[in-house]
Amino acid sequence: MSFRWNYIQPERGEAVSKIQQELGIPESIARLLVIRGIETFDDAKNFFRPTIDQLYDPFLMKGMEAGADRLASAIRSNEKVVVYGDYDVDGTTATAIMHTFLKAFGVEVHYYIPHRFKEGYGIGRDGVDYAEKIGATLIVSVDCGITAVEETEYAKTRGIDLVICDHHNAGEVIPDAVAVLDPKQPGCPYPFKGLSGAGVGFKLVQATLIRLGLPPEVAHPYLDLVAVSIASDIVPIIDENRILMREGLELINRQPRPGLKALLEHIQLRDSQISTSHIVFSLGPRINAAGRMGDAAVAVALLISDNMNDARAYASRLEKINFERRDTDAKTMDQALKLMEQGVDCDKVSCVVLHDPDWHLGVIGIVASRLVDLYCRPAIMLSTVDGTIKGSARSINGFNIYEALKRCEDLLEQFGGHKYAAGLTIAENKLEEFVSRFQEITSEMLSEQDFKPELSIDSELPFAEITPRFWKVLKQFEPYGPNNLKPVFVTRNVLISGRPNIVGQGHLKMRISQNGTAPIEAIGFNMEHYSEPLRHAGNAPIDIAYALEENTWNNKTSLQIRLKDIHIGGKRIDEA
Repeated sequence: MSFRWNYIQPERGEAVSKIQQELGIPESIARLLVIRGIETFDDAKNFFRPTIDQLYDPFLMKGMEAGADRLASAIRSNEKVVVYGDYDVDGTTATAIMHTFLKAFGVEVHYYIPHRFKEGYGIGRDGVDYAEKIGATLIVSVDCGITAVEETEYAKTRGIDLVICDHHNAGEVIPDAVAVLDPKQPGCPYPFKGLSGAGVGFKLVQATLIRLGLPPEVAHPYLDLVAVSIASDIVPIIDENRILMREGLELINRQPRPGLKALLEHIQLRDSQISTSHIVFSLGPRINAAGRMGDAAVAVALLISDNMNDARAYASRLEKINFERRDTDAKTMDQALKLMEQGVDCDKVSCVVLHDPDWHLGVIGIVASRLVDLYCRPAIMLSTVDGTIKGSARSINGFNIYEALKRCEDLLEQFGGHKYAAGLTIAENKLEEFVSRFQEITSEMLSEQDFKPELSIDSELPFAEITPRFWKVLKQFEPYGPNNLKPVFVTRNVLISGRPNIVGQGHLKMRISQNGTAPIEAIGFNMEHYSEPLRHAGNAPIDIAYALEENTWNNKTSLQIRLKDIHIGGKRIDEA
C-alpha cells in the first residue's frame, strides 16, 4: 500500500527558528519540537530531561484523601482486601501493582479478574459475591469501576467498601464509593488527564505510603509495570506518562521482575535493549492473550511471581495461549476477507460491518484494526454470544467512532469506548437497522479523501544532516508513543546503490544515497510489492518516507533507515 504524504504543520511556524536559535539545534529538530508543542528552552529541558521528582502530588487527584485513608486503614487493621481488575494489559498490570503492594505490608490480599465472556468488562456482582465469600471488607478496583453505580450499592449491602481507581470517561452519575479516583471525572483538578489505569493505581499507592508515614519513592519498584501499562493501553506518552515510561523502561532493562524476565526469555531479547515497541508488539500481546482467550488470571499470576521457577511456568502457559490466540486471529482474518470479497464493494460503502456468530470475541478487535488498515474505513466486527450480538469497532484517523455509535444509541443495548475504539452490544432483531444507519452516518461524516491512506510526515531531511550529533539529539525524543510518535522524514532524489533485494518474508532491502553521501542501509518490512515498480524505474531517483533506527548485527550497531513508503517520479507507486 502506497500513501499520500501529509506534512504536519507547526501551529506557530515562527517558533521553529526561535527555539532553533535558543538551543543551537538543526531546523529539522526544532521543527519536531514545535510540532510537539515544545517552544521554549524550559519546555525543551523538561522534554529532554524529565525526572522522577517532577511527578505530580497524588493528593491533587479528587478523592485521593479518602482513598489513601481507607487503604492505609485496611493495612493497619490487616483487613482482607480484594483487588478487582480488568482483563487487559492495563488491568492486569494494575492488579499486580496493588496486590504486590498490599502483600508487602502483610495484608491478606486476593485478586479478582472477571471472565471476558462469562462476565464481561467492569465490576460485577459475581466479583462482589466472591469478596463477601472470603470475608473481604474492602474492594479496590483498578482500570474499571467509574460507571459501576449499581454494583457499588450492591457492595454496600454486603458490608464491603469500594475504592475505585479508573481512567475511563465517567457517566452521568458517579458511583457513591468510599473514594472514586479518576482524573477524567468532573471536578477533578489533577493536572494530567492521560494516566493509564495502572498509573492511577500507582498514584493511590504513593498516597497511601505517605499516609503510612513513608516516602512515595517506595512505590518506584512498580514503575516497570506502569510502563508496560502505558505502552500497551495506547495512552499519550507526554507529561507525567513520559516520566513514568522512561523510569519504567530503565527499571525493566536494569532489573526486570521475574514475570517480565521470563517473558523476555521467550522473546529472546536481551534485557538491556527493551524499548516501548518491544512492549507494544511482544510483551503486551503475550500478557493480553490470556484475557483475550477468556481468563486473565494467569497473566496476574505471572506478574506477581516472586521467583523464576513459577514465573517461567506461567510464561510458558501464556506463550501457549498466545499461539492459540494468533491461530484464532489468523483464521478469523481469513474469514473476514472472504466475506469482504463475496459481498462488500468498497467503492460503494463508507464503513465495514461484518458478522459471524461463531467468531471469537477475544480477537475480533484485532481483526477490526487490520480491516481499518487494509480498507481505510471504520470497521466493526460482530459475533453472537447467547443470542446477543457483541462486537468491537475501530476507526480511521479523524473519525470519532464513539460519537457515531452514540447516534445509534437507541438501537444498542450497550456501548462504550473512545474516539478510535469501542465495544457494542446489539439485539439480533436490531442488527439490520443498525448496519443501515451506521452506513448512513459514516457516509455523511466521511468523504472520498478520508478513504485514501495517509502517512503523516514530520519533516524533510537531507541525508547530509544525518550526523552522529543529529542522532544523539533525536534519540532523546524517546520513548515514543501517542502524541510523541517516532518522527517520519522524507528525503527526495535518493539513488539506489545496486539492486534492491527481497529478504526474509517479503522485506525490501537496499542501500541508498543522496547527493554523494555514503550509502545507508534501508529496509522496508512487508514491502516486497515495491520491487517491481523500482525495477521499472531503473536508475531514476526516488523519494522516500522513513524513520531512523539503530540496527545491531554481530555485536555491531549502525544507523538504519526503516522505509515507510516510496514515491517514484513524485507519484505513489499505484499511480506511477
